Amino acid sequence: MFILAIIKFNIKYILLSALSILMMNCDKKKESVKPVVIADSIEAPTETVIDTLGAKSSCYSGVTGKDSVFVSIDDNLGTLSGKMAYKNNEKDGSKGELSGFKSGDTLKLTYEFAAEGTTSKRDIFFIQKGNLLTEGIGNQTDDNGVMRYVDEKKIDYKAGQKLEKTDCKVVAKVLQ
Repeated sequence: MFILAIIKFNIKYILLSALSILMMNCDKKKESVKPVVIADSIEAPTETVIDTLGAKSSCYSGVTGKDSVFVSIDDNLGTLSGKMAYKNNEKDGSKGELSGFKSGDTLKLTYEFAAEGTTSKRDIFFIQKGNLLTEGIGNQTDDNGVMRYVDEKKIDYKAGQKLEKTDCKVVAKVLQ
C-alpha cells in the first residue's frame, strides 16, 4: 500500500512537470533552419583578396638635360628598401641599393652604390608628395665611410631633382 501511495504521488508530480514544460514550449516562436550550402572546391573564389600587409612597391624616374635617375622603392610599413640608378650622359653613372625608413613625408635613405670602380655609401633624402619625389640637397660630410647630411634641417628640397611616378616595368629594365 505504501508503495502505491508513493507511485501515485510521483505520477502527479511527473504529470505536472510535463504539463509545465509543454506550456512553456507552446509560447516559443518557430525558428527557420537555414540550409547549409557546401561550395564546390573546384569553383574559383568570387572575391578579390587584397594584401594589405605586404610591401608596397613604387617606381620613379626623373630627367635633367641628358641625365636620368631611376628609383624603385618597396615600403613595408615604413621600412624602405629598393634600387636606384643614375644614368649620366658624359660621365659615369651609378647603380645600387637603397635602405632606410619613412618619417612623415620624408624618405630617409642610404644609397650604397658602385661608381667608377669603387663602392660608396651616402644619405639621400626625398620628400614624397602625391606622385612626386623631390631629392634633398645639402652639405654632406664623411662619417666612417658614409656621406651623411651635416644638418638635416638645412636640406633644400626646392632645388632638388624631381622624380615622377613611373611604371615599374620600365624602371626594372634599367635597374637590372
